Amino acid sequence: MSDHLTDMTQAKGERRKAKGFFALCVFFAITLLTGCSAIDAVSEGVSGISDYFRGGEDNAEPPSVLIEYSPEIKLEVLWKESVGVGADEQSLKLIPAIGSGKVLAADREGVVQARSLTTGNLIWETETEVPFSGGPGLGVSSVILGSSNAEVVALNIETGEVLWKTTVSSEVLSVPVVGNGIVVVRTTDGSVFALDEKTGGKRWNYERTVPALSIRGTGSPLIVEDNVIGGYDNGKLMALRLTDGKYSWETSIAIPKGRSEIERLVDLDVDPIVINGVIYVASYQGGIAAVSELDGDVLWRNETISSHSGLSSDSRYLYLADSQSSVMQLDQRSGAALWKQKDLSHRRLTAPVAYENYVVVGDVEGYVHWLSTTDGRQLGRVQVTEGPIDAKPIVVDNTVYVYAKNGTLAAIKVRQNGTSPAIEHDHTNWMDFNGLFK
Repeated sequence: MSDHLTDMTQAKGERRKAKGFFALCVFFAITLLTGCSAIDAVSEGVSGISDYFRGGEDNAEPPSVLIEYSPEIKLEVLWKESVGVGADEQSLKLIPAIGSGKVLAADREGVVQARSLTTGNLIWETETEVPFSGGPGLGVSSVILGSSNAEVVALNIETGEVLWKTTVSSEVLSVPVVGNGIVVVRTTDGSVFALDEKTGGKRWNYERTVPALSIRGTGSPLIVEDNVIGGYDNGKLMALRLTDGKYSWETSIAIPKGRSEIERLVDLDVDPIVINGVIYVASYQGGIAAVSELDGDVLWRNETISSHSGLSSDSRYLYLADSQSSVMQLDQRSGAALWKQKDLSHRRLTAPVAYENYVVVGDVEGYVHWLSTTDGRQLGRVQVTEGPIDAKPIVVDNTVYVYAKNGTLAAIKVRQNGTSPAIEHDHTNWMDFNGLFK
């Protein structure tokens, strides 16, 4: 038996080496065939190629050096704890979730924890030995996670007891979502599965082919009314009926352009968001668009923006980090850029989260940054770990929760004489912080 396991391990190692070698061949072949005009596109996309084949990270550009400034706010780390090995240095979609007064997080080796929001104290911990890759998502009374071995696992949110396990078609690299008693899961082979929340039984599944080359990852689906809405690696946004998976509508968000496969990448790996009947979604190299929830009609499109991290919003504006890690504020009505903060370029920023007068992002060196919603200027920062943070921060009751790839889970709050700084939100003079828009 031990000899058999050794052979399997060696074979697995050989397959990983072969994939790495193939990735390098793809990179150099594209470079030679497309010439100098494609070098920039290949440089920007090389981390995507390595992620796709290896499931890891490869920083093509070194992160910018943090500038010194006088902080306008004081930040307090309320608590900091560890959730196993975290993502174990892999490119996964392990993002904390908050529900039932708990913050829940999982690691790559199958550990799931529920901790107190206020103190970080451990409420329960379950060791499943499942290689989790996406989640957790929250149901009415359950915690749902997906794995690299094509399993979907449900746990009781109060006790951590495993309720059921179901096999799907391939790795789950998105957060499962739940609506009307149905768990919806996206897999890396382009399939969508609807499972019964109580039993894990399959309700329906939808299959769609994926391009030969794409950025590693899939956007989490969005349940809006009776539709499941998700973006695909071919640049299309699609709505399926939640009850039976039948086609509702489809629209093109990004159209592939260019001569090489790298230039033609238009993955919709960013989780869409919905505000007042309008769906907003961004794509890698394909722009950002606003789409009618009812019929998929494109209301506006800004093709100048490339993003694969994620979106956030407040009552009037959208916020995102583009592919160069510049943080941007956009008008919800038109998609026009209002300001752009470039001082954090190439720092592999998370998707931003907006609350009160702040925009918050994590970065590749474990820093969490607070920016002003007025003009994008830096207000304060704190380092919670030396490892990268790639999960979008979560805000509850003005407390920001972050989860790093090494398993560090932390809660942070703004403290400045007991109050937040008074920042006027006025765009009378729209201006880029770095002087680009005047």
